[in-house]
Amino acid sequence: MSIKAFVAKIFAKIVEQKVQKWVQNPLDTQEKVLKHLIETAKKTDFGKDHNFKNIKSHADFVTNVPVRDYEGLRTYIDKMVAGNHDVLWPNKPLYFAKTSGTTSGSKYIPITKESMPTHTLAARNAILSYIAETGNADFVDYKMIFLQGSPELTDKNGVQLGRLSGIVAHYVPKYLQKNRMPSWETNCIDDWEKKVEAIIDETLPESMGIISGIPPWVQMYFERLVKRTGKQIKDVFPNFQLFIYGGVNYEPYRPVFENLIGKKIPSIELYPASEGFFAYQDKQDNEGMLLQLSSGIFYEFIKADEFFDEKPERLTLKDVKININYVMLISTTAGLWAYNIGDTIQFTETGPYRIKVSGRIKHFISAFGEHVIGKEVEESLQKAISEENVLIHEFTVAPQISPSEGLPYHEWFIEFSKKTDNTEILAKKIDLFLQEQNTYYKDLITGKILQPLKITPVVCGGFTDYMKSKGKLGGQNKLPRLSNDRKIADQLAAYKI
Repeated sequence: MSIKAFVAKIFAKIVEQKVQKWVQNPLDTQEKVLKHLIETAKKTDFGKDHNFKNIKSHADFVTNVPVRDYEGLRTYIDKMVAGNHDVLWPNKPLYFAKTSGTTSGSKYIPITKESMPTHTLAARNAILSYIAETGNADFVDYKMIFLQGSPELTDKNGVQLGRLSGIVAHYVPKYLQKNRMPSWETNCIDDWEKKVEAIIDETLPESMGIISGIPPWVQMYFERLVKRTGKQIKDVFPNFQLFIYGGVNYEPYRPVFENLIGKKIPSIELYPASEGFFAYQDKQDNEGMLLQLSSGIFYEFIKADEFFDEKPERLTLKDVKININYVMLISTTAGLWAYNIGDTIQFTETGPYRIKVSGRIKHFISAFGEHVIGKEVEESLQKAISEENVLIHEFTVAPQISPSEGLPYHEWFIEFSKKTDNTEILAKKIDLFLQEQNTYYKDLITGKILQPLKITPVVCGGFTDYMKSKGKLGGQNKLPRLSNDRKIADQLAAYKI
């Protein structure tokens, strides 16, 4: 064992002990977070407008601070972007993380002096948690690659502006700088396809220990490595020991990854976003991710099936239950208040609090009242392809409300890595698994309101070409799993077989 690996093990145990202090006192920890947020921001524009000086409890908070999304906070954020101080949080933000909104155009998510460290510490702690649990720290002696956006920043009225992954790149600890890849110059390449080729040029001669990124873009990197070398990833990088991912569910990609790699690789799931770093997988045998309760984020939850009611109940941790779909709200040291990030989650445990992402509150199919969500389509697909020994590259689902003949149905656009000889058998199995998970969908099928789903095969590279056509190739960009309309589906028709 190297000195570096030995030190990493000791450090991992120390950090794990610190984490356990708030893990074992979750409700007190969250109460302190809320009090700190209110007290710190009471003299800001938002604090004055929302009576922060008189908020003493969560009930007071609910009374004075309504649920908002980006559009609801936009008046305040626009003032910050214009250069004003003390708007949502004291002083000015350190950064704006620029994201692409589906309804709001470009979004400028504030990152403050107080919130910035939580993004990096959570990622660090995820790796240290893995070391503490498994005792494996050998990978610290090898190179680590993080497929991310450009670290180049621009000035926006005295505040640095960039993509979250690019901002975080400025905070890589010194002790990791020598191991970190790709180079700064390569990371700054905007064209994703050119960037991937440059990354391959740099990493091929190296010994990689950790590879990290959003699964579809890591998959592209692996596929091009295999194409260039004629070898599986385990033979290209024999010391590759850990895959770290976030952004989308890994399970639909896992069979393809294991085929490309040539063996199973341990993995860590992260739940980062521009708005905050919410959770990470702290146990290899647990399905959920540990919710970060001591990171300057106060959480509230609304049952997803009640979210669009006039006055849905806002729950705190003490009231949540496992296996229920919740919309997650956050209030943070970046100045986001009762903010709907758009994700739905489910608790897998409440002692400690672990969660999994189940979808997006706006990404569902309910054209006929079925309310099919991301978790249901992903799990149904995963079961079906494992039984049929099929590998898929990418997929998305949309309703077909007005087919040329027959009843309406759900149309599944699938790009196969290993094609099935009979898509009708695969479609039937997916449909049956989906009916098992969603009784509303089952009732519509058995009641002859919908016909069973149909698969539309997409040409090889079709999804990549589609994302490229939208200017969303690589980086943090993700393809929606579900749509309640035909906007994406109609454009994908150009790429069907």
